Amino acid sequence: MAEFTDTLTDKHIAFIEKQPVFFTATAASEGRINLSPKGYADSFRILSESQVAYLDLGGSGNETHAHLVADGRITIMFCAFDRTALILRIYGRGRPVLPQDAAWDALAAHFTLLPGTRQIFVIDVDSVQTSCGWGVPMMELQAERETLRKYHRQADPVLWVEKFSEHTKSIDGLPTRPTDRFIAGESG
Repeated sequence: MAEFTDTLTDKHIAFIEKQPVFFTATAASEGRINLSPKGYADSFRILSESQVAYLDLGGSGNETHAHLVADGRITIMFCAFDRTALILRIYGRGRPVLPQDAAWDALAAHFTLLPGTRQIFVIDVDSVQTSCGWGVPMMELQAERETLRKYHRQADPVLWVEKFSEHTKSIDGLPTRPTDRFIAGESG
């Protein structure tokens, strides 16, 4: 049976900190619903019991950014793939913070920036839901994929900014704001 709380509890936080993957879902009033898997265990932060954030690396699209600017709603889902079954969803309202924004430095200080970091999404928690997760299969993490970090580590910073400055619309034509700088991040 599902249980709801208004904020994250210590038990929720402990669960989230163990998960190597999470999923984000966003939508605007029209167009496609976006659902994205996110990895890199160190990319998610709990800022308080009522606010979380995660790093976003440059990729093939920027749908989450477009949807949050247009509508603001976001759901983040964590699910256990080990023996203890559980699903945890964070329902909230989010916003993108880019390197050129005034809030960037204070927010970025919570993270170890990864190569190609494009923005950080900040989510104000409306509610948290947990449910059994009994239908989720048990799986083991072999390793994180290094492909995206490797791609960004090898990028020419000037060409990288040029490439992402051209991505100013979502696949449904909603506007996005591109980053104005390349973040080299950690070297590993």
